[in-house]
Amino acid sequence: MLTVVNEDDTTRDGSLLDEIVREGARRMLAAALEAEVNSYIAELADERDEMGRRLVLRNGYHQPRKVTTAAGVIEIKQPRVNDKRGDQATGERRRFSSAILPPWCRKSPKIAEVLPLLYLHGLSTGDFVPALEQFLGSSAGLSPATVTRLTAQWQTDRAVFQDRDLSGTDYVYVWVDGIHLRIRLDEARAAVLVVIGVRADGTKELVAMTDGFRESSESWAALLRDCARRGMRAPVLAVGDGALGFWKALREVFPGTREQRCWVHKTANVLDAMPKSAQPAAKKAIQDIYNAEERDHAEQAIQTFAKLYGAKFPKAVKKITDDQDVLLEFYNYPAEQWIHLRTTNPIESTFATVRLRTEVTKGAGSRAAGLAMVFKLVESAQARWRAVNGAHLVPLVRAGARFERGKLVERPGAVAA
Repeated sequence: MLTVVNEDDTTRDGSLLDEIVREGARRMLAAALEAEVNSYIAELADERDEMGRRLVLRNGYHQPRKVTTAAGVIEIKQPRVNDKRGDQATGERRRFSSAILPPWCRKSPKIAEVLPLLYLHGLSTGDFVPALEQFLGSSAGLSPATVTRLTAQWQTDRAVFQDRDLSGTDYVYVWVDGIHLRIRLDEARAAVLVVIGVRADGTKELVAMTDGFRESSESWAALLRDCARRGMRAPVLAVGDGALGFWKALREVFPGTREQRCWVHKTANVLDAMPKSAQPAAKKAIQDIYNAEERDHAEQAIQTFAKLYGAKFPKAVKKITDDQDVLLEFYNYPAEQWIHLRTTNPIESTFATVRLRTEVTKGAGSRAAGLAMVFKLVESAQARWRAVNGAHLVPLVRAGARFERGKLVERPGAVAA
């Protein structure tokens, strides 16, 4: 394809470099679509009618259509398949549907991830087009009406998520946190309450997300009661910071769930009670506690910390010694999973990107839409979450297996010696 280049190395659609990137993306996508269709036809080459003629054939191309991608807007001619086979159940003709570029697709998933970020950043739907036009090289498929429909769909998706049945999923571990984001929420309800769980197969999953009144016990209890109403089983272990609201609610709704305090939050709280000059050494001493190879060594490290800092900073030391049991609870579980269970990092790392991209908006905005945008961002991130280490041990934890020094010592139902 020939392109006219101006003296300043620009083209009609932007810079020459952008044009090269878009052309490369177009060619790669076209090649992938051709390979997909060829593979489909080759697999069905033996499907023939009573005359011996093939039932699945190439049939030219569909009409060209424009697709918005991170590389810009590219025009694609998608191969057409003539599938003459009939569906025995319905009697209707079978249809080939591309997994790479479905018929309804007009923008890549990456672009869909950008839109909620723009909303959270304070842009109105009318601002989306000029905000993205220069980056994408075109405003195709990004009209205010399109964005409005998307935000409405995201709110519907979140509503369905919040009311789904939980009885068929067993969350053995959960991480909880109240995330404070400067987004379009009512000022009095400024915290987003988040629960992420570990399923019996070791995979992580967003369990629930709603806004709460400053992380109060009433807000957390309402969220947990709703989860229980929808069939959620009591987790074996909950991991969270020292906010009293959640733990009070947990003891009310799921009294049998064990408690683990987050070492990241605890470290920050302890260091805040000490002068800056003492913080580097104190932080290293705290790390020696939760990185200890077993619980006995961690308890010894707490005693060492108390001896070093107890005289000068008794309040800081008390923050650890008073919570020793719930800070060291993670040692009662498989050693492979200690790194996951001693902090709320699965929540913190997910929301770090959201925090970086959210600012106070001038307009009041919509609380429902703001929550929907956060939900879509977390939903997108969830696809990249990896399972916990030692995933095969998670069902044993649920079944009541006993671990000492991180090793399995008693299987469920076994009689102790």
